[in-house]
Amino acid sequence: MNNINKAIELLLGKLENWGEHIILMLPNMAVAIILIIITFVVARFVRNGLDKVIGRISHSAAINNLISTILYIALLAVGFFFVLSVLQLDKVVISLLAGVGIIGLALGFAFQDIAANFISGIIIAVQKPFGVGDMIETNDYFGVIERVSLRTLDVRQPSGELVKLPNKMVFENPVTNYSNGGTRRIDLDVGVSYAEDLERVQQVAIEALQDVKNRVKTRDIEVMYDSFGDSSINFKVRFWVNYSRQIDFVSAKSDAIIRIKKAFDANDIMIPFPIRTLDFAIKGGEKLSEHLEQLQQGKDGRKVSEE
Repeated sequence: MNNINKAIELLLGKLENWGEHIILMLPNMAVAIILIIITFVVARFVRNGLDKVIGRISHSAAINNLISTILYIALLAVGFFFVLSVLQLDKVVISLLAGVGIIGLALGFAFQDIAANFISGIIIAVQKPFGVGDMIETNDYFGVIERVSLRTLDVRQPSGELVKLPNKMVFENPVTNYSNGGTRRIDLDVGVSYAEDLERVQQVAIEALQDVKNRVKTRDIEVMYDSFGDSSINFKVRFWVNYSRQIDFVSAKSDAIIRIKKAFDANDIMIPFPIRTLDFAIKGGEKLSEHLEQLQQGKDGRKVSEE
């Protein structure tokens, strides 16, 4: 019975001490509550103001939202630590800071690839080497950009597949942006017979491509002879087209091939087929025709002797 009474007295003493501490801490708690309210109000006000300012400088919604969110969280964290200090919980503040450092270090090692993609996404958003709707080629993938996020780049290939490329891969490897200049050059390989007048062929090809689809008429059409082939003299036809989609390039190239073929047919210009001469070496480089001739003579000689 005495033990029970002692336990009750100890409990009541603890509660009394806690009550006294709570009463003494009431002014600090009131100040802490006011600080929390002020922190949330100030953080929200700063975030809204920052959104308007950043929106005038940067047009990337992802990067704007990231900056404003980081600042908002930082202001809340500062206010929270002030509240702990007012409540005389300095040791808790130190412990929290140490814990945050350790946790941050552990997460950095565990999610370093995610962090690398995230940082690469921020740099891409700031530099803006490409945008949604651009036709690009990178990491052996070719297509139209559908979405640029802080972690991945979404590329829709001409055949319909959607490829999500990590920003780290895009940032660390070459990227060809075909939509950057708004124009693109088409190179066609053509061959004509050795019997043709090359200057006439050049003129016919240039005239044939004057009205090709999407052609940039401020740039000249170039016809440059390239090499002597096995059965033709080869040349390159080069001209520029307006480019916003891949269909602009493909349709212009197809139209150019049709126009050159029709123009050559109308002017009796021959595009020769490849010619191959097959030489069967029978004995030490002996030609097949000579060998057959010898065989034929041998047969004729046997026929005469038999008669």
